[in-house]
Amino acid sequence: MEGKLITHSILQCKHMFKLDPDKTISDAALKQLCLSGTDGIIVGGSSGVTFDNTASLLTRIRQYASLPCALEISNRDAVVPTFDYFFIPMVLNTTQIEWLIGQQLEAIKDYGQYIDWNTVIPEGYIILNEQSTAAQLTGALTDLSEHEILAYVTLIDQMMKLPICYIEYSGTYGDMTLLQRIAAQISHSKLFYGGGINSSEKANQARQFADTIVVGNVIYEDLQAALATVQ
Repeated sequence: MEGKLITHSILQCKHMFKLDPDKTISDAALKQLCLSGTDGIIVGGSSGVTFDNTASLLTRIRQYASLPCALEISNRDAVVPTFDYFFIPMVLNTTQIEWLIGQQLEAIKDYGQYIDWNTVIPEGYIILNEQSTAAQLTGALTDLSEHEILAYVTLIDQMMKLPICYIEYSGTYGDMTLLQRIAAQISHSKLFYGGGINSSEKANQARQFADTIVVGNVIYEDLQAALATVQ
């Protein structure tokens, strides 16, 4: 995975926690996450995300650490301008064009003149868990062959040259053999992996191939297991 372009410091993160504004987390738990040694925080969710709960969560994070924070935008009405970075997901395997370019185009029409493009990082998303809220919301085609998945990866990496290729299993631990093959094929994009990382062992497995692992659901299920993934 040599020779990748790094244009934003957040793309150098090896481990990131993903926090959902629509889920409850105590101040004590949030402090432990922020001081755990993780490289950065992503804030985002597939439903129930509002301006108020997003702004509130960012304010709480800032109390405990100066970690780089990215807002992964799923609702353009919930954009809080004080994040360090803004991840813009483009779901490649969606059946609904609004989740590929539609939502993004509307955001540019409404807010384009105010956007600091130096903070905007597009993500090429491939969602592979059909049971996830993200897959159902975007109408993602998840029953894909390895050949089809690798074709999407090539589209992200070589044709679109997006900074991030995000393999999203969302709550389910993915196929590490497939992740290895994806990693071997990528030469431009940074490879992000998220889904089912709920132990240090799984974190280590995924980190063999992904540039960045994203740990989310386990935060709300088993905080100590989430903290263990940092090591």
